[in-house]
Amino acid sequence: MDESRGDHDGDHGLAATFALYALARLGLVAVVAGVLAALGVPLVIAVLAGLLVAMPLSMVLFRGLRARLDAALETSLTRRRAERSALRARLRGEDEVAATRSDPGGDGQPDGRTD
Repeated sequence: MDESRGDHDGDHGLAATFALYALARLGLVAVVAGVLAALGVPLVIAVLAGLLVAMPLSMVLFRGLRARLDAALETSLTRRRAERSALRARLRGEDEVAATRSDPGGDGQPDGRTD
């Protein structure tokens, strides 16, 4: 049961990293829009300009956060692929995922069938 708790820790890491990145980008939009609004630009125009300016600016300013998000996504995808492979192996009646890569029955069937 501890393994399932460990799997969900990766999900929380991904969710937290994504939330942090999204909040950072929204904060950047708010800062740019606030500066423009303080300069006398109408609020709607300031927000739209903030969105346009924040997109490329966030690519530069938040490079580290994007790298963390990419790593968290890759970790999550790797874990999900392993879980999917293990589930498919169990559905085929195999005990281990490694059995799919070998020929346990020696009959040429990778899944151990003896047709």
